[in-house]
Amino acid sequence: MKQAWHAKLSLYVVATVWAGASLAQGSANTGGIYACTDANGRRITADRPIASCVDREQRVLGTTGVELRRVGPTLTDQERSAQEAKRRQDQAEQQRLREERSRDRAMLARFPNQGVHDAARAEAIAQVNDVIGVAQQRQVDLKERRRKLNTELEFYQNDPKKAPANLRRQLDDNTDSQAEQQRFIKQQEEEKQRINQRFDAELQQLRKLWADQTPTAPRAP
Repeated sequence: MKQAWHAKLSLYVVATVWAGASLAQGSANTGGIYACTDANGRRITADRPIASCVDREQRVLGTTGVELRRVGPTLTDQERSAQEAKRRQDQAEQQRLREERSRDRAMLARFPNQGVHDAARAEAIAQVNDVIGVAQQRQVDLKERRRKLNTELEFYQNDPKKAPANLRRQLDDNTDSQAEQQRFIKQQEEEKQRINQRFDAELQQLRKLWADQTPTAPRAP
């Protein structure tokens, strides 16, 4: 009788140990015990993600009850799309900031102070002025050439239609060339305005960068 009772007790202990080991093994295979409080306020635990808590955060516990990690709520397709769009937007903004900082560093390296920037502006304007000067000289030459052609045309002032075709063609070419030079000079004047606007915008940005680089004097004790 006593031996039978001991045998039953041994079988019970073995079964209990085996069940506990199986539960621990099952929890290890699924990554822990999931725990949450559902929308009705019920506290639920399971060896896998809990379906009634997909809309809320779930705690993942180890076999000793220590929290291993937390699993966020399952997102809908629309929510995942919005999250992905937000992630791309954040990445684009970070890239923009990196590029902006890179441009700022390059600008500071090129223009360490306003004197260097002013000299660069003057040089850019001088180059355009040189081009304008060449065009203006070309205009002077064209006007002188026109004066000579007009002198030849005076022989036919009574009937300009009798002027040679070559002379009429030269007059037309001279008129077109003078108009072209005037347009070119106007374009170069507009280019000078664009250069000044660009340097003005750069100077405004550079003043901020220079100010950020200026060390702050220590306060007197």
